[in-house]
Amino acid sequence: MPHADLHVHTTASDGTLALDEVPAAARRAGVEAVAVTDHDTLNTGLDAPLSERDGIEFVRGIELRVAAPAQRVDLLGYGVRETPALREETARLERDRIERGRRIVANVESRLGIDLGLDVEPGFGRPHVARAVVAHPGTDYDEVGAVFDDLIGEDGPCYVARDVPTFERGRDLLSDACGAVGLAHPLRYADPDAALALCESLDAVEVHYPYDRPVGQSAGPTGGSVRGNASGETASDDADAHEDGPARVERAVERYDLLSLGGSDVHDETLGVAGIDSGEYLRLRRRIRG
Repeated sequence: MPHADLHVHTTASDGTLALDEVPAAARRAGVEAVAVTDHDTLNTGLDAPLSERDGIEFVRGIELRVAAPAQRVDLLGYGVRETPALREETARLERDRIERGRRIVANVESRLGIDLGLDVEPGFGRPHVARAVVAHPGTDYDEVGAVFDDLIGEDGPCYVARDVPTFERGRDLLSDACGAVGLAHPLRYADPDAALALCESLDAVEVHYPYDRPVGQSAGPTGGSVRGNASGETASDDADAHEDGPARVERAVERYDLLSLGGSDVHDETLGVAGIDSGEYLRLRRRIRG
């Protein structure tokens, strides 16, 4: 089991765990440290780069969607010290997320002829919509992934794009605020090589994570690559990317002298699916402490 799970979402974005429920979930998984990396927001329950709750060490983190030249990717910031610039950008992203959420909900309700009964509040994301569609008695959907595939994925009829910062802007914002900045789940993008090339100006990359499952689902591997996923990304269908995937990432680690980090990308209550050992965590911890 991993010592640290460095990719955990809470109810501050699109996870189902409240922050005060994370320590118990970590203990159940045998995990001693977690990074809370809610989407485009700074979890207000954490006020220090490193802190301790109920015997579990917390890394204050963030997952930030950015627009790189080839595609949109996710950056992970670890050990956040809030800066005015990052606070301003996350506030802008929250306003955009709420407006976008309202438009997606309206699109889905109009297309399916149902009322989802959703309140679009701070932290709202498309997984909220997908879960509501699955739970609604007036639909035939029984899987979140199918809702993304049919309705709210990037190619779906109900999709609404977000206004995200450029890669350079996001990287600079996080570099100024965090102990380390890394690329999330590099093999889940349509062009993994282009994503990994971005690591030249980063500190870390996720090496240890569930490679073959949709983003935003916390179950184990699905057993194959998928086209649409629960973050609305398009996962790579390049067979070589998956056959040679870990080796590709390891080559990037060596080429750019990166921290090898990882986590479960938890959106439910199952921590410890992936993560890192104590040695690599101590390397990150030293970076955070400066």
